[in-house]
Amino acid sequence: MSNRRTFLKSSLAVAAGLAVGHVSPVSADTVSFPNGIVYTKNNPGKWSQKVNGHAPIVNVEGNKVTVTTTHGMTDEHYIVRHTIVSENGDVLGEKTFSPSDAEAKSVFELSDVSSKYVWDTTTLYATSFCNKHDLWVTEFEA
Repeated sequence: MSNRRTFLKSSLAVAAGLAVGHVSPVSADTVSFPNGIVYTKNNPGKWSQKVNGHAPIVNVEGNKVTVTTTHGMTDEHYIVRHTIVSENGDVLGEKTFSPSDAEAKSVFELSDVSSKYVWDTTTLYATSFCNKHDLWVTEFEA
């Protein structure tokens, strides 16, 4: 379990550390993530057949951010974790799942302090980590 935590923390740090500059909402097109480490809807790499069940879907209503990964949850194959990360790499919210959870869905309440006023940005990143298909990122505006 310690190795998985270290890997998740390292993967998140890589994803967050590489996310610089203002880009368009829900795209992750203009951010260059390392190939084979971080996957997006528009850059799924070797997982091109896995986009629909792995790329996080983000819905923003005011300060409420809902992240959903439409992926089955079984002991053998499941979504491990969701996070919300600022453009500067600050983790604003996180949720760890169990294979026995009914779905991979997270709801985060972001105060004004946790987004544009502290970091002078509204660009955020939702991550979804699958135990078999790696780290997926969706960029969005809040």
